[in-house]
Amino acid sequence: MKKEEVQAIIGPQRSAQARFVIELDRKAQVPIISFSATSPSLSPSKNKFFIRIAQDDSAQVKAIADIVKAFSWPEIVLIYEDTEYGNSLIPHLVDALHLIDTRVPYRCVIPPSSNNTEIIKELNKLKENYIRIFLVHLTASLGSKLFVLAKNAEMMSEGYAWMVTEGLSSLLDPLSSKVVDSMQGVLGIRPYLTPSKHLKDFERKWKRNLTSVQAKIKSTTSLNLFGLWAYDTIWVLAMAVEKVGMYSRFFKQNVSGCNADLEASDIFENGTRLRNTIVNTTFEGLSGNFGLVNGQLEPSTFEVFNVIGKTEINIGYWTPQRGFSKDLKDTNEKAYLTSMDKLKPLIWPGYTIHQPPSRLRIGVPVKNSFKEFVKLEWNSSTDDTPKVSGFSIEVFNVVLDVLPFPLSYEFIPYMNKQRQSNGTYDQLLYEIKTKKYDAVTGDTTIIANRSMYVDFTLPYTESGVQMVVEVSVKHDEKKSLWIFLKPLSLNLWLTIGVAFIFTGLVIWVLEHRVNTEFRGPLEQQLGLIFWFSFSTLAFAHREEVVNNWSRFVLVIWIFLVLILTQSYTTSLTSILRVQKLKPAFVDVNEIIKNGYFVGYQNSSFVKELLKE
Repeated sequence: MKKEEVQAIIGPQRSAQARFVIELDRKAQVPIISFSATSPSLSPSKNKFFIRIAQDDSAQVKAIADIVKAFSWPEIVLIYEDTEYGNSLIPHLVDALHLIDTRVPYRCVIPPSSNNTEIIKELNKLKENYIRIFLVHLTASLGSKLFVLAKNAEMMSEGYAWMVTEGLSSLLDPLSSKVVDSMQGVLGIRPYLTPSKHLKDFERKWKRNLTSVQAKIKSTTSLNLFGLWAYDTIWVLAMAVEKVGMYSRFFKQNVSGCNADLEASDIFENGTRLRNTIVNTTFEGLSGNFGLVNGQLEPSTFEVFNVIGKTEINIGYWTPQRGFSKDLKDTNEKAYLTSMDKLKPLIWPGYTIHQPPSRLRIGVPVKNSFKEFVKLEWNSSTDDTPKVSGFSIEVFNVVLDVLPFPLSYEFIPYMNKQRQSNGTYDQLLYEIKTKKYDAVTGDTTIIANRSMYVDFTLPYTESGVQMVVEVSVKHDEKKSLWIFLKPLSLNLWLTIGVAFIFTGLVIWVLEHRVNTEFRGPLEQQLGLIFWFSFSTLAFAHREEVVNNWSRFVLVIWIFLVLILTQSYTTSLTSILRVQKLKPAFVDVNEIIKNGYFVGYQNSSFVKELLKE
């Protein structure tokens, strides 16, 4: 810029380099035109003389979020490089994923200088986290190494899903066949190139020229989106130079005389004019209709593709106005669409059409007892997927029926190779924290220590600890001899005796004057007083009462006797039955003192409860 009096800069290609050059250019006011520095932090609106003949990386964020939403992925891991290019996009991605309730439980950051060993170490961490959905935001050099190593680590197989951002997907053509072969089933997005006669003519000339120059150079570069943007960059600059007329030179000479004095850089006289001319230039370029908005290419249509074989198969399009569509010519749909039905069928890693696990992994206990709650049945000895049934499973299914949205899931038994339980209930629930399971259903009891690492639903059945003990069936003969007295207390027995005598006396007084049956010797009259009340218990009295007042007293007395008889019979029956069902012991201290054996359900929390 100082020695050669540079009046425009094409590049730099990387975002980190562009940041440095932009700071350098603030004094010189020389337009900097980049076709590959896509970092969102490099904003042309904040840097007047920085022009981006490319799309901002943040333009693809909404399209990526819609793809994640279309496949109902509950969580996704971000893999990106530790550079200006990688770090600047992540906040935009995390915010967009948060809006669709997709978690980012782990971020894999790979430095550009990472060797194969370091990348393999990061891939092993991803395998241990039991997460199978990845979004890769890397440059071509680092991304090509990642996918080759991922295939060697068996992470490009069935059950995994990989998606790449625009930066890597726009450079797939120049990648080697080995790299493309390792990316089978990868999903990606990139800006859509509108077919034109101009582009087809250029591609034909390009292929023809490749054969003539291939003998002179060791390698050749295939066409890609960044190359087309670079071609359009040269054209827009050339057109702007012709319009402006580049006859002006720098003014304000460097008084220090030091070529490295950045603060004393000269100022380009026509920098502002050249910059404004570039920004306002429009023409039909190789990448489409060329026009800048706020100093950069305006986001438009994205192409969604699937890597199959040696090429990328188009499975649909995404536009900011309409969302997904299989064909851009289809204008019938006016609503914003985010359903995967609007994309063509695709092939996932492992050459399968089955979508990778957006299904929730539901752990279920394997038990040999109490199968009414959870029961596992295998159709054959080689079947790895058992039929799961039981009361807890029925409750789970009923809950799914009332949810306002569909929920895909699979039951995964917590078992070893011998189809036996792989551990206790505490260990089963802890697998939720280790990300092996998304949830657990079964007869799991809510206790305090488990609530420290998992969340429980509200209980749907009563839970608690009850002890079943041996009962005594022996009788104490001495106590059984007087057991008929136990239904009533001593005071009540005395009160009943007094009532017997008093009632007989009242009846005798009322009948003695008018009834000859209540007259006679003194001994006979005393016996009649005691006998009459007792005989009324069985209605066995011979004497007839003639006085109405006597009849009234007798009605009250018989009613009272009826109540006493029924209460006594019920109480005595209860006492005799309780004595037969009396437990051998009722105090836990007696268990400890005598060293009794206590049985409990295997793998249950009751063992630890008994210890406490």
